[in-house]
Formats: sequence, C-alpha cells, structure tokens
Amino acid sequence: MSQATISFADPEQIRFLFGAQDEYLRRLRDSIGVEVVLRGDELRLHGSQAQIELGRQVVEELRTIIEKKGFLHESEFQRVLGDATAAAAVEPAADEAIDLFEKAKTVRPVTRGQGQYVRAIRENSLVFCIGPAGSGKTFLAVAMALNALRQEQVRKIVLVRPAVEAGEKLGYLPGDIFAKVNPYLRPLLDALSDLLNYEQVRRYMDNDVIEIVPLAFMRGRTLNNTFMILDEGQNTTVTQMKMFLTRMGVDSKIVVTGDVTQVDLAAHVQCGLTDAISRLSSVRDVAVVRLQKADIVRHPLVGEIVEAYERKLPEKKSRNRR
Repeated sequence: MSQATISFADPEQIRFLFGAQDEYLRRLRDSIGVEVVLRGDELRLHGSQAQIELGRQVVEELRTIIEKKGFLHESEFQRVLGDATAAAAVEPAADEAIDLFEKAKTVRPVTRGQGQYVRAIRENSLVFCIGPAGSGKTFLAVAMALNALRQEQVRKIVLVRPAVEAGEKLGYLPGDIFAKVNPYLRPLLDALSDLLNYEQVRRYMDNDVIEIVPLAFMRGRTLNNTFMILDEGQNTTVTQMKMFLTRMGVDSKIVVTGDVTQVDLAAHVQCGLTDAISRLSSVRDVAVVRLQKADIVRHPLVGEIVEAYERKLPEKKSRNRR
C-alpha cells in the first residue's frame, strides 16, 4: 500500500474540497478507491500507486479551481472527477489472470475495479473489499485462495461467514449445528463449486484442506499458512471483526468482503467492517478496495436494481382522514 501527501497553505481550501458534510470526499473515495486522511493542513492519500496518482491529479485540479474562483461548485467537482475516472477506465492487465491449475482453467477480472482487487490481494496480507451485489467480491477472493493453495503458498483455505439471523430461528431447523448453519455458508460453497469440480471440492473438505465455518467457531484459533476469507463482513460487530482478524498466523492472508448497503445488524450495533476499515486503512500491508456498480458482472439487470435501490423515493403526501 502506497502513500502520498498534499499540503495546503489555506485550511479553507480543504473545507471547499471536502464539500458539505464531506460529500465530495466520499465521492472521491468511492470513485477512485483512494483513502484520504486529513492531518492538520495536509491530505494523506493511501492506496495503490495508480489510485494515489489519480487521486492526486483530481485533488490538484480541484485546488486550482478553488484558488481561481474562491469556491467549488458541484458541477465543477463532478466534471473533474468524471473526466479523471473515464480516462483511467482501462481493461485489466493480462497478468491479473488467476490460474487455478485445473485443466488449464483461468479466471480473469473483467473490470478495472476487479483488476485492482486482484492486485491488492497479491500485494497485501490483509484486504478489505466492499462493493455491491454481483461485483465479484467473494468469487475472486475464492479464486485467489485456490491459486495460492495450488502454488503451495498456503496449506489451507478457511471460508468464514457470520450467521447474523442465527439466534432463535436456528432452533427450529432440523439437524445438528452444522446442518443449522448450512444455509448461511452455502454461498461460499457455491463459489467453490463454480471453480472446481464436485469431487475435488469434496476431497479438499474431507482432508480439511478447505474448511467452511461459522464466524463464532473461529474464536481461540490461530491459523498459520492459511488463506482466510470472511464473507458478508458488514454483518459482524466490532468485537467479532477484531476476533477474526487476530486469528491471522504466520504466512497467512486475510480477505474480508462485504456490502455496506446491506447491513443486517440491529440499528444500535456498530458495523465491524466499516470500523475496521477506518482503523486499519493506513496500516502497512493492508489494502481497501471499493468496487462500484460498473464492476457488477451478474445479469445486466442487477446493476439497474442496485441503482434503483440507491435512489431516494419521492416522499408521499400524508392524507388526513376524516
């Protein structure tokens, strides 16, 4: 993870740059994927080299506008950000392909954001990836885990998911505890089945090379030479996230995925994923990747569904009943 610093002589320029309630800052972060931290009169950019270069370009151009006009209009911000991201929207490089060593089967990222995600996993020990449904967060993480296993970079893969809705509802499901939590772990098994044949998946699981486990079962463990994936990370509490991240042993790697627009925690419970990102985004060997609607690779309608749910519905006028 790289870092760059941009100094400002006038703190008022930073206020214009961030926008009302930091709206411009959030949009800059979400569009480019770069983390921006304010320290005194300096902005510190954290991310991949490409993200930092693009972020610096946008910030410098916006600062020039502020110096000339004394303010920053939303249309100017949108124009600068749009031009920069459009120019950077290139196809993923060929070396970002993920070789599964399974009858010459190869997985390739198909968007710029997915390419950044794959690079981040290769270059860092801990990666947080947030993005909308269908953007390949879990699928690419599992593919990278299998690639590491086949190249003997790790000896084991552990796939983890929180069973948020567990509670009392599980008591009504038949079977032992593993049968009860199976519906919550099924998406991880589906990702595996898309990448390997059934017999290979079964053999890995029978030999404990691949383990699919509820988050609660991770407490007290230390995993060396292991590729760990925590799916649905937005449904962890701060305590649960800390517990999971501290399971990392020697020569291990962790990828945490989640969609922060689909949090199933109680309203008063803080999200462990967003908390961890805010705490760890500037730590060495940690990367944060934010996938966008443009990275959705499911049915084309999924992108429109996500966009429709992000739009605010018009407020209904209340009618007084007589």
